[in-house]
Amino acid sequence: MDMSSYACLKNAVKTVMLIRKTFLLLFTSCFLSLLIYTPAWGTSAKDKYLKAEISYKKLRHDPKKKRYKDNWLYCINMFKAVYRHDPSGPWAAAGLYMSGNLYLELYKHSKQLSDKKKGISIFKQIVKKFPRSSYKKKAKKKLLALNKTAQTKKIKKKRKKTLLPKKNPLPNKKKSSIAIKLPKKTVQKPTGKMSTVTGLRFWSNPNYTRVVINGNNKINYVDHLLKQDPSINKPKRLCIDLSNTILSKDMQKLLQVNDKLLINVRAGQYKPDSVRVVMDIKSLKSYKIFSLRNPFRLVIDVLGKNGKSVPVIVKKDLKLKDSALVRQFALGVKRIVIDPGHGGRDFGAPGYLKGVHEKYITLSLAKKLAKKIRSQLHCEVILTRTTDKYLTLEERTAIANTKNADLFISIHTNAARNKRAYGIETYFLNLATDDEAILVAARENETSIKNISDLQGILNDLMQNAKINESGRLATNIQQSVCKKMKTKYSRIKNKGVKQAPFYVLLGAQMPAILIETSFISNPKECKRLTNSKYQDYICDGLIIGIKRYLKEINPNYVFISR
Repeated sequence: MDMSSYACLKNAVKTVMLIRKTFLLLFTSCFLSLLIYTPAWGTSAKDKYLKAEISYKKLRHDPKKKRYKDNWLYCINMFKAVYRHDPSGPWAAAGLYMSGNLYLELYKHSKQLSDKKKGISIFKQIVKKFPRSSYKKKAKKKLLALNKTAQTKKIKKKRKKTLLPKKNPLPNKKKSSIAIKLPKKTVQKPTGKMSTVTGLRFWSNPNYTRVVINGNNKINYVDHLLKQDPSINKPKRLCIDLSNTILSKDMQKLLQVNDKLLINVRAGQYKPDSVRVVMDIKSLKSYKIFSLRNPFRLVIDVLGKNGKSVPVIVKKDLKLKDSALVRQFALGVKRIVIDPGHGGRDFGAPGYLKGVHEKYITLSLAKKLAKKIRSQLHCEVILTRTTDKYLTLEERTAIANTKNADLFISIHTNAARNKRAYGIETYFLNLATDDEAILVAARENETSIKNISDLQGILNDLMQNAKINESGRLATNIQQSVCKKMKTKYSRIKNKGVKQAPFYVLLGAQMPAILIETSFISNPKECKRLTNSKYQDYICDGLIIGIKRYLKEINPNYVFISR
């Protein structure tokens, strides 16, 4: 091959290589642009819908998960995210329709009208926004079906009214004391076993009375109100019939209450297999009943007509110093009840170190906290116990209610089988959000996990007027402040967060109420720390900071003083 041919061949090879490089560069740039401008797998509306559908199927086939509202809301939000991804896209109507469907399914479990209303609102939205979609017809069908069931219920109610027997124009005076009974509230099916009513107790103030009926076993009950009957000198009465029960011979059958709500509480053997507890009423706004276990107690909270105190507004002086400002904010919270967990025969959780028990740590912490609150916030502080004394869980809340407390703080130490478990967590009353919360509640309630599940069924009704939002806010401020304060001095401080669970000690509290698990007494390091006075001081300092933050957060410009 001559030199000229060789040069031509060399140039041809160079040209081919250049074309190849150019092609590769173009291909790479196109591929990169596709990566940049094309959404990744799993982020399209369709993919989001399919993921939401998988989550919904898991929820539908898991009876345990179906009990908790958070699981339903999680799936609903996943379907809503499909609509939000592309509101005018082909999957938007499908996502909305499924979220509406899930709200209606949730309503069957929660029995809260707000869930049903949200579902109806979503179906109406589909009809308006997607006139050409097949989901418009589906949404219309759902709305028609809901209207039909509502109309059927109205017709049935009217029929029941027309079928009621006519009143006797000449009623017998002896029978006139019986009033129309309110809808009966049967808690459980009769077991056939006889239980014994062992005692009556009560706590009261002018606008609140808590009555407790003690039993040796699970008791089924029905409650109803009887109207006043002046002809036979009978006041208005709240009657509670306890089935398959007998009265203990040793118990006190009559309690003279004589507050502004009740005259007395009396128990009698109404039938051979039934005990009736009667409360003679002076004034009544409402009442709530719930049961506790181990041992069985029936708790009746009676509320007066003047239960809410009138707030007085005091303007904040912007020129005040920090210390004066704290004192003024503290005026909005005049009285704090601190509850040292356990006590007396109830030792609480055993510590990792020999001889250390929860009841001693909580009392020491409570006394330190009370002293700091009095000196720094200038509030009145009441301890549910100041000595190694046994108190029932319902008695602790009753003390806070009867003393008209503005805040209720129950102090505990955590424990776990795993000795390596550690950290700080704060709870407020609500349905349990996870298995760990259920275990903690079961331990603090001195009951079983099954009983916790039973209790969650009645919590919705109990918490309608509870201070849930305020309690959650107080819990958040305290949890953050305690953990932050502890980290300034100690290593390995774990913030386990704010959680929700059905604690007996918080049931019926008429003020923001929280329960703090200060550290794990079962952990070797934290158990040793809990016995240390300086560590306890730091926990209390964190609690004080949390209370101050809560006070400033709820009203930065005004202070509400309750008379």
